[in-house]
Amino acid sequence: VQLQACGGGFVQAGGSLRLSCAASGSIFSIAGMGWYRQFPGQERELVATLDGGGRTKFAHSVKGRFTISRDNASNKVFLHMTSLRPEDTAVYYCNAEGVLRTGWRDPEENYWGQGTLVTVSS
Repeated sequence: VQLQACGGGFVQAGGSLRLSCAASGSIFSIAGMGWYRQFPGQERELVATLDGGGRTKFAHSVKGRFTISRDNASNKVFLHMTSLRPEDTAVYYCNAEGVLRTGWRDPEENYWGQGTLVTVSS
């Protein structure tokens, strides 16, 4: 299973970006998909997640500015970021958790995308 993220780039403060991530390979089902980010010298942190039941989690700092959506049929997850701030500058990683590759009896696996850089200028 591979996760391919895209959509990062350079934007001015107050602007918007939309990140996309597609999971490919042998996939039977994915429980949850989401986005995390990592600042230089820091550990990766949760930005937003969306589970199979439609429940979302957001980092406090992005609530009201970021939305997450998912296309289960194509195993894609999207992060729409608005009102971006310089402190949102980070490498953003997509994640797929609870991945079953061939059937319900498979062990659940967790996968990460390669990361996409978001830079917000002041």
